[in-house]
Amino acid sequence: MPTSVLVTYGTTNGSTARIAEAVAEVLRKAGLTTDLLPAGSVLSVMPYDAVVLGGGLYAGRWHRDARRFLNRHGRQLAKRPVWLFSSGPLDASASERDIPPVFGVRRAMSRLDARGHVTFGGCLEDGAKGRIAQSIVRNGKGGDFRDFGAIEEWAGRIADELLPKGKED
Repeated sequence: MPTSVLVTYGTTNGSTARIAEAVAEVLRKAGLTTDLLPAGSVLSVMPYDAVVLGGGLYAGRWHRDARRFLNRHGRQLAKRPVWLFSSGPLDASASERDIPPVFGVRRAMSRLDARGHVTFGGCLEDGAKGRIAQSIVRNGKGGDFRDFGAIEEWAGRIADELLPKGKED
């Protein structure tokens, strides 16, 4: 029976959603049954054998929808493999070094015995929602710092862990 994976995310301006899409695409290409859903719309994680959850970082905290997802589904998440990712640095730092998870994510990792976490660069461009986001863009501090090669590589490692040996393409 194929492994089913939920890739879910909390995002405000779509940058984290695009990262989640790239992760889901890699998992699908590897042969895993994968659903991609916003964290706020997930009713249950019971149908899934594994979960990848991402959240945008805002002022040192994970996106509200990602935090609420953890609170709603924590018991069931603890019974399956879970990977977490964050997105947010608006500079090249995430491509240059490993950025540890923020406190709340670190605590969730411990509680869930998560298989891993990575922080990817974020993206904030014209049209961003929110007064602070618009101010960041207006002051020239925005941009797209996502590294899709690194994202795909990380997702490939998840697929390798989930696929039974001998099933990789």
